[in-house]
Amino acid sequence: MRSSVVISAVVAALVGFGGTLALIVAASQALGASPAQTSSAVLGLCLSMAATTAYLSMRYRQPIITAWSTPGAALIAASHGVSIEPAVGAFLMVGALIMITALVRPLGMLVQRLPVAIAAAMLAGVLFRFATAVFTSAGADPTLVLPLVVLFLLARRASPFGAVLVVLGVGIAYAFALGRVGPLPSGIPLPEVTLIAPVFDPQVLIGVGLPLYLVTMASQNLPGLAVLQAAGYTPPTNPILGVTGLASILTAPLGSLTSNLAAITASLCTGPDTHPDPSKRWMAGPFYAASYVVLAIGGASLVSLIGALPTSLVATFAGLALLGPLVNALGTALHDTARRFPAVLTLAVTASGVSLFGIGSAFWGLAAGLAALAVERIGRR
Repeated sequence: MRSSVVISAVVAALVGFGGTLALIVAASQALGASPAQTSSAVLGLCLSMAATTAYLSMRYRQPIITAWSTPGAALIAASHGVSIEPAVGAFLMVGALIMITALVRPLGMLVQRLPVAIAAAMLAGVLFRFATAVFTSAGADPTLVLPLVVLFLLARRASPFGAVLVVLGVGIAYAFALGRVGPLPSGIPLPEVTLIAPVFDPQVLIGVGLPLYLVTMASQNLPGLAVLQAAGYTPPTNPILGVTGLASILTAPLGSLTSNLAAITASLCTGPDTHPDPSKRWMAGPFYAASYVVLAIGGASLVSLIGALPTSLVATFAGLALLGPLVNALGTALHDTARRFPAVLTLAVTASGVSLFGIGSAFWGLAAGLAALAVERIGRR
């Protein structure tokens, strides 16, 4: 066993967990979840990452790495007026749709035919508000936020993957030094399971569930498959979707977001740095899974700590973590010059935060972009 296999797996787990945990907490808080429900959601996500990665990588002898949907968490955190029970109903629907996508070939083909530029623009519109929130927080609390922004820019020079982890660690220590941390639990919080009864609200299913499904497929699963293919593997698409969809259904009552293929962190485990022999890189999967079991045990403590931090600091963590995905989404959305106007329209509507008939802006941004694209095609004909 090469040490590089273990190191790659542990680093991938730490980057995926530490880099976006603040965003998961922000998403739960946006839904009005209690600290116990937020802790339960993180526990469910960690166990899902461990179980799905261990099974898929060992069963198919490929470095199949799973993660939670970071863009999906951003979408949830940007939602307004949605409570935790209808959100759980949307999570269940998304898990079911992912499983149906694995079983019904025409649905999978329909998702793949969704214009990439429009899907990326919808994602960029969701992420844009988080990026601007960093600088809104800097204006309101410059002493706390501006040094971390400078640190992030410097740390990215050394490691784009590790920069957010550096800011997270230094930011927490800095908040303690400034005396800006709220009350913490007297003991060490233990992970707990809190079941949430779902509510199937049609407005939330359409305004949150449908965009969450499309974002998960277009921004996580499809790029995740591409990462494996680029590394020379032939990923078992339908089993991957079936397993992650089932895991999403099982963990949704815990308040957990959708499970899916990892894209960015997966690249840490699929290259020659992990193992020179591609047939042995799958061994990173079990160590990645073991890392998430450890993180599941300590997740409740980290959730409590992040919950005690200033809101401006949490917004800074989340916004800086999403700058990379925002850059990628904007590049994809604007790359196709023929679809640039519909893409920009999608971005503008989504970023506006408009809500009509109780349905959120992500859905209306997608609808506006597709409508503009259809009008342009009719005009050409």
